[in-house]
Amino acid sequence: MSDLRYHETRFAFDERREMLWRTLCHSYFNRLIPPDSTVLELGAGYCNFINNVKAARRIAFDVWPGVAEAAQPGVQPVVGTVTDLSSIPGGSVDFVFASNLFEHLTQTDFALTLRELRRTLSPQGTLNILQPNYKRAYREYFDDYTHIAIYSDISMCDFLAAHDFRVIERHAGFLPFSIKSRWPVSPFLIRLYLASPFKPFAKQMLIRAVPDSAPDAM
Repeated sequence: MSDLRYHETRFAFDERREMLWRTLCHSYFNRLIPPDSTVLELGAGYCNFINNVKAARRIAFDVWPGVAEAAQPGVQPVVGTVTDLSSIPGGSVDFVFASNLFEHLTQTDFALTLRELRRTLSPQGTLNILQPNYKRAYREYFDDYTHIAIYSDISMCDFLAAHDFRVIERHAGFLPFSIKSRWPVSPFLIRLYLASPFKPFAKQMLIRAVPDSAPDAM
């Protein structure tokens, strides 16, 4: 994403985002990450995920220079484009997370990023993608002026398969589209939503995948 003023317009700082991600990490994502892991967040932005996740090593990667200021002590900020992860040693990352990122990239750049991730991930490493599911969010999808690619849960899984990743988990609806709504953001409601089999307004999908060369037992 080349528009560095995005953080002054569509993606302005919002305290509710920190509450959301702190609760998501504590109530869901931390259980997926062994304590001795290295976690890499692509498109880390304000670092709401990477600051709250528990891991031995945490890396916040973003083209936005402000990521260096947003990263808390213990989080390593890296400013760069996700198509070039040469600063990350091969086979060193156990958990890659990307939230609302790949819809901002061309398919060519997404494919290049996946190639970089195949090199970067450890044998047990996973790629974890959270982003809008176009089938469920088509009305508001292009309210974000930087969205240039369209993915549903089906097309995302097919794109990953076409670039040598194997999907191990797919949730077509995992979270609501945005915190910008009339509904309150509270830890209790977030935990209740995560635990419920019925998820109203769930327009964000969660896809977890591993390189084709990864062991079958995850």
